Amino acid sequence: MCHQVLFFDNSRCLRCASELGYEPSSGHLDVVVRSDEPEPVGAYCFTGDEDAAYRRCANLKSASCNWLVPLDDPDQRCVSCRLTTVRPDDGDVEALAEFADVEMAKRRLIHQLNTLGLDIVGKADDPERGVAFEFRSSTAEENVMTGHDGGVITLDLSESDDAHREQIRQDLGEPYRTVLGHLRHEIGHYYWPRLVVDPGHTEEFRSLFGDESTSYQEALDAHYGSGEGPTDATSGTGHATWVDTHVSEYATMHPWEDWAETFAHYLHIRAGLDTAEEFGFVLGEPALTASQEALADDSGSSVGPMVQAWLGTTLVLNAMSRSLGSGDHYPFVLSRTVIEKLDFVHRMIVAAATPVQEGPPMKVPTVDDEAT
Repeated sequence: MCHQVLFFDNSRCLRCASELGYEPSSGHLDVVVRSDEPEPVGAYCFTGDEDAAYRRCANLKSASCNWLVPLDDPDQRCVSCRLTTVRPDDGDVEALAEFADVEMAKRRLIHQLNTLGLDIVGKADDPERGVAFEFRSSTAEENVMTGHDGGVITLDLSESDDAHREQIRQDLGEPYRTVLGHLRHEIGHYYWPRLVVDPGHTEEFRSLFGDESTSYQEALDAHYGSGEGPTDATSGTGHATWVDTHVSEYATMHPWEDWAETFAHYLHIRAGLDTAEEFGFVLGEPALTASQEALADDSGSSVGPMVQAWLGTTLVLNAMSRSLGSGDHYPFVLSRTVIEKLDFVHRMIVAAATPVQEGPPMKVPTVDDEAT
């Protein structure tokens, strides 16, 4: 009996050394055992589905990928790794280390999208409406810009370097900057036409986020050309009034960025709450302030209960962080307007979601008697 807690990125149990694999269609992480059959070579059985045969993703070593691929799939990469169309050369050791970190964050993103029931199709299957990820390194000849264009999400691999990312975060006055945050933001751009435009929700979108038909380039120039620099949302000084209407200062630049920032924040909240629940971190009665409770307790908001649970959870997280001598773990303010925008994102996702298998979004199982 092992009963070791397993984490999302584990490929081997650190206690009993059982091999582990993540099966994307079920969203489960569990023990895998090598096939006793002499053929095919490299076949595994997944204990959650012993009648099916799998192989490990071809990026097990290069990207520390613990995901499984059906043995009869002609692509030896998993459903997450095959979405990456540009990656570092095998001889670029430094870039490959950064690539592994970025792919790890992308797997969390793909897992969550699958959990939410959001379809994600690669460019290989749908060149016009599919998605692709390009992970590049800036050079003296080319400065890679993180962004989204026509379903192609580009990320500068230097974002995986903690020191580099922290310097940019401070330069831009951002309270939060992570690789996973970038990916959630950019995938928000990808889903905007699919969740908002195609179903006919543009007018409601504009009533909350503004008119997206205004010039993006002019908005970009105005945002970075003002010379005023970033502002602290909690300081109450300067032009920090954006905190009453937007989840971040960057969200004020253009309605598209407001959507992407709100979409990313919604994914942050869902992932945080799902993980807390799996570990049994559930507050009986969240000790919210009167103003927080009034904001979250809105009978007309379908996202209200989730926001209330999140505010209570982050209150504890921030208090714990301060007790350890650190700053707030969750340095954000959710105004009534922001909650209304989160509610819009929530409703758009629920409306577009395809049925998913029942079960917890993030499995935190233990290796038990039957598995070993």
